[in-house]
Amino acid sequence: MNDSKIAVRLRDQIVRFSGDVSQGLSKPARRFVTEAIFGIQARQSVMLSEIARALNEPIALKKTETRLSNELSRVGLRERLIGNLLSKASGRIGQDTLLVLDISDITKRYARSMEYMCRVRDGSTGEITHGYWTLQVIGAELDEVKVTPLYHHLYSQVAPGFVSENEEILGAVDIISQYTQGRGIWVMDRGADRGKLYGPLLDRGLRFIIRLIGGRHLLCGGRYVLARELAMRCPTLYAERFVREEAGKERIYTIEYGYRRVRLPGRREKLTLVVVKGFGEEPMMLLTNVEVRRTRRSCSFIVDSYIRRWQIEDTIRCTKQSYDLENVRLLSYERLQNMMVLVLCAMYFAAVYLGDRVRLRILAHHALRAARRLFGIPDFRYYALADGIKALLEAFRKPFVARLVSRQQQLRASLFDP
Repeated sequence: MNDSKIAVRLRDQIVRFSGDVSQGLSKPARRFVTEAIFGIQARQSVMLSEIARALNEPIALKKTETRLSNELSRVGLRERLIGNLLSKASGRIGQDTLLVLDISDITKRYARSMEYMCRVRDGSTGEITHGYWTLQVIGAELDEVKVTPLYHHLYSQVAPGFVSENEEILGAVDIISQYTQGRGIWVMDRGADRGKLYGPLLDRGLRFIIRLIGGRHLLCGGRYVLARELAMRCPTLYAERFVREEAGKERIYTIEYGYRRVRLPGRREKLTLVVVKGFGEEPMMLLTNVEVRRTRRSCSFIVDSYIRRWQIEDTIRCTKQSYDLENVRLLSYERLQNMMVLVLCAMYFAAVYLGDRVRLRILAHHALRAARRLFGIPDFRYYALADGIKALLEAFRKPFVARLVSRQQQLRASLFDP
């Protein structure tokens, strides 16, 4: 099958997927969603001018860009897309699926006219500058490379309606838990070591693994002790070697780990403090309500689950780099938030929809080949897959027409397409 035929099939699958996630929207809105996802994939860009170029309409580029901008301001667009996407993704979330929540940033150092810009800490340089915060949730299995993008939200603490970062986090937790019926294990970094998060998570009956800062008091053996002091005195019964890639090089760690039974002040729930020594001068402390038994396997599950979170950070970086999020130039807050959800849909298509269907495996193979990676395909294939999709769609010279199909046609195609 030559590249042009593959590109046509790839386009058709984008149309079908876009029809799924835009169910319930008006016909113009559904057309826009299809065009936006196609353009984001074809140009690996969130700039409306680039998306408009991908559509290659026989009218002035400025007119296409204006139409896309008007559609992007639709109120309720992101809520509908998130709901439809989570309906599709919820079946992939099992009882022990890791739900990795990460807060990142989009820096706009030189922008001045973008609505509700706030002060953010640039994750690359550590500097405080202008921009927006983003909250992403990625589903992942402990022993599998595949990931499931679930949530991508942009927010600013100076925007109307903003309450707190805690509310943003709990909002993401609540909507995902609604569709997954509470399945999964929430895995969060030290930024989530907050009393205002532990209570709601426990009250909702949700399982979690959260890394502690160390200054929190925990109840252990009938008295309150600093988590850091508990960690220093914790017996580490188990040991193993671990390889982590740092700055493009592999580094081997020998780690030791153990655990203590603890409780939070004012709470009755039994928790476990898992302590890992060997990653730095201070022990790594993981607080969890996941059951930990007196076995190496049970304890290592908590350690490995958090280490898996580090691997998911590659997915977060990939989103920013593959779709050039730092170059977003939308001026209105509504458009910025809607664009993040469209990027989430584009990412879900490439990471999940394309690879899950048996009849599309050859499509994924050709897309990976089209990426022409100098050093081959890494275990985490999303970078190469996104590049390959772009390479195939760039050859698509005809004007892109979003032919909306009925639900019956979609079902028929899914049954009988080769």
